[in-house]
Amino acid sequence: MAAQREEIDPLSDPEERRVLHAALDSFRQYRQAAHYNITHVRRQAFYSLPAAHVDILSEPPFSLPQTFRDVDDAIDSNAEIAEAILEAGLTMYGIDPHDKSWQGTATPRDMDKARSTIRQLYRDWSDEGRQELSKVFEPIKTTLHGFLSDFNTSPSKDRSASRVLVPGAGLGRLVFDLVAEGYTVEGNEISYHQLIASYYILNGTGKAEQHTLYPWALNFSNHLRRENQLRAVGIPDIHLAEFLESTSSASELHYSERMSMSAGDFCVLYRQPETRESFSAVATCFFIDTAPNVINYIETIKNCLRPGGIWVNGGPLLWHFESSPTPAEKQAAKHNSGSVAEAADTVDPSASNQGIGDPGSFELSNDEMVALVQRFGFEILRHEERSDKTAGYILDDRSMLTNYYRPSFWVARKL
Repeated sequence: MAAQREEIDPLSDPEERRVLHAALDSFRQYRQAAHYNITHVRRQAFYSLPAAHVDILSEPPFSLPQTFRDVDDAIDSNAEIAEAILEAGLTMYGIDPHDKSWQGTATPRDMDKARSTIRQLYRDWSDEGRQELSKVFEPIKTTLHGFLSDFNTSPSKDRSASRVLVPGAGLGRLVFDLVAEGYTVEGNEISYHQLIASYYILNGTGKAEQHTLYPWALNFSNHLRRENQLRAVGIPDIHLAEFLESTSSASELHYSERMSMSAGDFCVLYRQPETRESFSAVATCFFIDTAPNVINYIETIKNCLRPGGIWVNGGPLLWHFESSPTPAEKQAAKHNSGSVAEAADTVDPSASNQGIGDPGSFELSNDEMVALVQRFGFEILRHEERSDKTAGYILDDRSMLTNYYRPSFWVARKL
């Protein structure tokens, strides 16, 4: 359904191949690692209690041994999703599943990414997660409709004439939704975990609620009731192909020709001359704070937008590189392991055009961010700090602990 565009062959580059193999292996190990880390270690701790305490906690209303069995069943259900993603990824990159070279390569960080990717399916592709998602997606979609209808020069006003770029596309839901609205949309994503999972959802699922996901099963804290931990949702929430067929009247161009995904660093791919003035709009959602140097993002968006093109942004400013290891921590990691785990943390100062790997980083406040966008040749058409509006991110609304963002929302036009 979604065409995949690769600027480089990840299997031909040793570092890219290593990262891809580790991502694939993390989905392969999901089942075994989750059973061990979530229930096996808890059983060991539980049966180390005094026998009288074990007896009490084994009976209703506690029934902890039964809870462990129920969580094991939930892990198995989630693992079916992980293994379907793995199979799709192996096919996507033409990797032999029996080749042992990619197996056993996942690091603990890769395993964390696999777990968070599986859980993120709740937010992007379940009916229950739609309310959370709509709080950030709907303002973006409504704004694009308003501004692009004026910008569209097609005599028929066919929306497919408007090309929209979605950097940091994640699991592909905003790309999919905009295609359903009739636009020609290209998503971009750097994470192999996200790319492989989105490829499976967009191309590999054959019916609504094909899988049963237990988004909260791996976490034992802050549950008011045990059934909240074991709550299940069906994914995806719709039959994707049927839904796009039902919306085909929004465009004269078939949806298969209007949806694509690119794999790689946003700045590296879209600062190129061939992408100059290629898009009518750029939609960034929970994305700009992933930049160590957000000026690179601004310059890249300016490069690929047409004159008069629209940049719609919604999200917080949780600057991801603020929590990067300090120089002392990096040196300690290098001393202990012989290398630093993340390529983004090991920058060659003499190199250039590394995208997210470029040296240096800084963090801005929201008003400074808006001022910087204006400094680089954009006119701010709308700005809502949205201090009275909250949005979660993979939020368990039944938990005893909830965290909300108050995302900023703004629209800028390239002058």
